[in-house]
Amino acid sequence: MSKMIFINLPVTDLKKSMDFYKSLGFENNPHFTDETSACMVWSEAINVMLLTHDKWRTFTNRPIPPATSSEVMLALTCDSRKTVDALNEAAATNGGTADINPTQDLGFMYNRNLADPDGHVWEAFWMDPKSIPPQE
Repeated sequence: MSKMIFINLPVTDLKKSMDFYKSLGFENNPHFTDETSACMVWSEAINVMLLTHDKWRTFTNRPIPPATSSEVMLALTCDSRKTVDALNEAAATNGGTADINPTQDLGFMYNRNLADPDGHVWEAFWMDPKSIPPQE
């Protein structure tokens, strides 16, 4: 079996969150989706499990952090700077928040941060490895 990651996120409104992730280009995997959770697929290796708060609490007793906290920043590679911009635009128009941190443009790397409707932080970034400055 190939290595995969399933990122589990507590969400307040499952349908709203599914719609948000679809707007960013994620696809739903119905085999792991029901009224309490949804599997949203970014790639063959990356899946995001959206879990209602009740479902989340079956996995842990730890508190769900408020939407204003940053428990983790999840980074997704993009094919171009234009794709980075498009993800932020999709976030802003589909219930999330674009540019929650300053845009970084280092020439060889470009990123913008967004938050989903529950405040989970995502970094969309593009990088050209051939243009990374050499180490001294």
